[in-house]
Amino acid sequence: MSVPAPARVYLDHAATTPVLDEVVEVVAREMRQTGNASSLHDPGRRARRVVEESREQVAQALGVRPSEVVFTSGGTEADNLAVKGTYAARRAADPARDRLVVAGTEHHAVLDPVEHLVAHEGARVTWVEPDAEGVVTPDALAAALDADGGPATVALVSVMWANNEVGTVAPVPALAAVAREHGIPFHSDAVQALGQVPLDLSRVDLGVVTGHKVGGPLGVGVLTAGRDQAPVPLTHGGGQERGLRSGTLDTPAIAGLAVAVTHAAQHQAEHAAYLAGLRDALVTGALALDPGITVSGPWTPADTAGRLAGNVHLRVADCEGDSLLYLLDAAGVACSTGSACQAGVPRPSHVLLAMGVPEQEAAGALRMTLGHGSTQADVDAVLAALPPALERARRAHAAAAGSQTRRSA
Repeated sequence: MSVPAPARVYLDHAATTPVLDEVVEVVAREMRQTGNASSLHDPGRRARRVVEESREQVAQALGVRPSEVVFTSGGTEADNLAVKGTYAARRAADPARDRLVVAGTEHHAVLDPVEHLVAHEGARVTWVEPDAEGVVTPDALAAALDADGGPATVALVSVMWANNEVGTVAPVPALAAVAREHGIPFHSDAVQALGQVPLDLSRVDLGVVTGHKVGGPLGVGVLTAGRDQAPVPLTHGGGQERGLRSGTLDTPAIAGLAVAVTHAAQHQAEHAAYLAGLRDALVTGALALDPGITVSGPWTPADTAGRLAGNVHLRVADCEGDSLLYLLDAAGVACSTGSACQAGVPRPSHVLLAMGVPEQEAAGALRMTLGHGSTQADVDAVLAALPPALERARRAHAAAAGSQTRRSA
């Protein structure tokens, strides 16, 4: 007799979130049309009209001018264009500007381009470390600008709007003001912030969002670049998107993106309030289950300003996050850990380490993120699945530790 599969609870919206029905409809409609937005005939002009109307919608939702919206393949490409392109442009204009000032808690879509520039383009980097809750403060940024040769050596500052792992929301307008005092462009990856906090990308010089975090299509995103910003392009060809991003425009995906971004901006306040209620129920329930569970990042019930409303990040003592993930997955709960896996070797989260969390404690991280479609029933299912998963994961951890002790003896 076969055992039925457990009901599936999806709590990994920070990775990707279900596509909205209205997005599916508009993408399907546009995929039935033929036309390259760069062509001059009627089908091409029709496609161009869809693209430009979508650009206007996205600009309005993000608080910028339509001319400042550059469509990309997603957040990673947009971050690469902002970081690599701005560094190249600023360094060419002033060779003394060889330094990047970057938060130590950034997504790898920022960290890896920075490390590439250090390794291959002679860049230097000053890391801005957060406080124990993951917050990068204006004072910390000002100190980083003054270090290593001072503000005159800085090509770009990059601090993400909201952290993808622990959910901490940065004081981005205040940070951008510090950079602007010295005439330094400020870049912010706002991928996780869209739809959960009020977002005005006119407050930064270069901003990034992507579609699939807010119910839009995969493979399409936006770089907002102020009119005075001229990053060196990473791709060359047809000169589309202000010459910053050559390539045939994906009209169906762009139309779907516009619907999703507009929906996220219009419903942000009520969506955040709803998610915060579920988040708080999940956090309080988990803390009540086990004294070995702690919360990473700032958390105050009902807060939607200091922490993303849909983010729950827990650290579990005497436990491996990967073990918990697999056990919960087997119980029908899809979530993630705070660990990155490089070359097959699990490593503690760089975000937690930057926050001062000890490496052993960082290994027991578990991230659960809520989004549209999440319900109280999902929270109840997780809280029911956690105790047996914790028990088995701790047994496995203890057995592994005992085996390591015997090998070392």
